[in-house]
Amino acid sequence: MARAATNRHKLVVTLIAWTVGIVIFFPILWTVLTSFKTEAEAVATPPTFLAFHWTLENYAEVQQRSDYFLHFWNSVVISVGSTLLGLLVAVPAAWSMAFVPGKRTRDVLMWMLSTKMLPPVGVLIPIYLLFRDFGLLDSRIGLVIVLTLINLPIIVWMLFTYFREIPGEILEASRMDGAGLREEILFVLLPMAVPGIASTLLLNIILAWNEAFWTLNLSASQSAPLTAFIASYSSPEGLFYAKLSAASTMAVAPILVLGWFSQKQLVRGLTFGAVK
Repeated sequence: MARAATNRHKLVVTLIAWTVGIVIFFPILWTVLTSFKTEAEAVATPPTFLAFHWTLENYAEVQQRSDYFLHFWNSVVISVGSTLLGLLVAVPAAWSMAFVPGKRTRDVLMWMLSTKMLPPVGVLIPIYLLFRDFGLLDSRIGLVIVLTLINLPIIVWMLFTYFREIPGEILEASRMDGAGLREEILFVLLPMAVPGIASTLLLNIILAWNEAFWTLNLSASQSAPLTAFIASYSSPEGLFYAKLSAASTMAVAPILVLGWFSQKQLVRGLTFGAVK
């Protein structure tokens, strides 16, 4: 009886997991399928699932209309650049909060996290004016800076959580062996926190890659990433669903591939320190 109950429980959990996975994945699948349809078939009622005329015309037209590789390269530079800059700032901050906490450490962490609740449009005008005065509009450096600042609270919080799981006695032993602060962080702390740092890096790249509000408002032709590439297919003439789907597929495909191949590392990092 117990074994039968356990098998039923596993079956129910498996069915629920597959259902949730299909529900989450279906919009992506539908976007990919729509990208291979003609514009008429993309808006047909009732919609067609697989019985349609498959074509690559949308992808060819998207590439002719826009320089996909320029937008792709901008996305790579902006997401990777903001992630590395964020780690450079967040590692010392998380180290100090985890191993040299003060009375207000928890308050500082909560204040940093509360900045993520601020509507971006509320600070758009001052940031836009600052970027204009410093010549950072439509520049990769400007987008790297603003995305670093936006995602920095999450990076610090994640690293702080991972660092707290590392026994402080190990760092004390390294100091007794003559390690300075730089050696302690570079050669003791960071190697032990590789899973957590890797998951933080991957998550921040995904967040930066998908950021649309700031990239659309602070970039134009030179630094526009793939989010702006997608938005260019919404025009006063209307929505071109098939071409928009093709552009969306080309934009999300790289990050989906990255997530697929790094999922084990991501899960390992997110569960880092959960079981001792």
